[in-house]
Amino acid sequence: MALLVVVVAVLLTQAARAGGAVGGAGPGTAPGGGPGPAGSGPSAPAAPGTPPGPGSGAPPSPDPGAPAVPAVGRVWPVGARPPVLRGWEPPATVYGPGHRGVDLGAAPGAPVRAVAPGRVSFAGEVAGRGVVSVELAGTGEPPLRTTYEPVRASVAEGDEVTAGEAVGTVQAAGSHCGGACVHWGLLRARTYLNPLLLLPPWLLNGGPPRLLPVLGVPLPS
Repeated sequence: MALLVVVVAVLLTQAARAGGAVGGAGPGTAPGGGPGPAGSGPSAPAAPGTPPGPGSGAPPSPDPGAPAVPAVGRVWPVGARPPVLRGWEPPATVYGPGHRGVDLGAAPGAPVRAVAPGRVSFAGEVAGRGVVSVELAGTGEPPLRTTYEPVRASVAEGDEVTAGEAVGTVQAAGSHCGGACVHWGLLRARTYLNPLLLLPPWLLNGGPPRLLPVLGVPLPS
């Protein structure tokens, strides 16, 4: 009988230790000891086709300390709803690591469009990459400025552009993605912001709004 009690006690002790090993990881630690979602390491890039936002396609939440960004965008820079290959990862400090924009999947030669009306403030090469920058109209002082790279510019500095107007085409070389992509950035003065905040919810989550028929009202002939 005494031997049976000892065996049961040993089994209970081992079970308690096993439960502590599984559930004892602290915040930000994934199984195996690596940094998890709450850790301080860089976030993993979104898989192609993943909608912006934390897996739900909802508009990204603005940083309470960041300047307000009006949703003045009327089109995506490339395609109808391109895959977000890597999202916005604001750095903890001005010179810290992060991702100061979003990477959108796009084929070489695809048109790159201005997301909102404005004036071209730069069109040329920076460190061997084609860059187009557009100051957005009606966004305050200093105005918001969007950047697109790598892009072969079809506009020149000082040109006025409308929302959806092509400003160039995607260059095959110069992309920092595994495949071809466009890095889309947003700044106010020297402060980097999340460019996805420029897009209204209907553009982030699907196509343009559609008018539904009203019951009891005949359709126009």
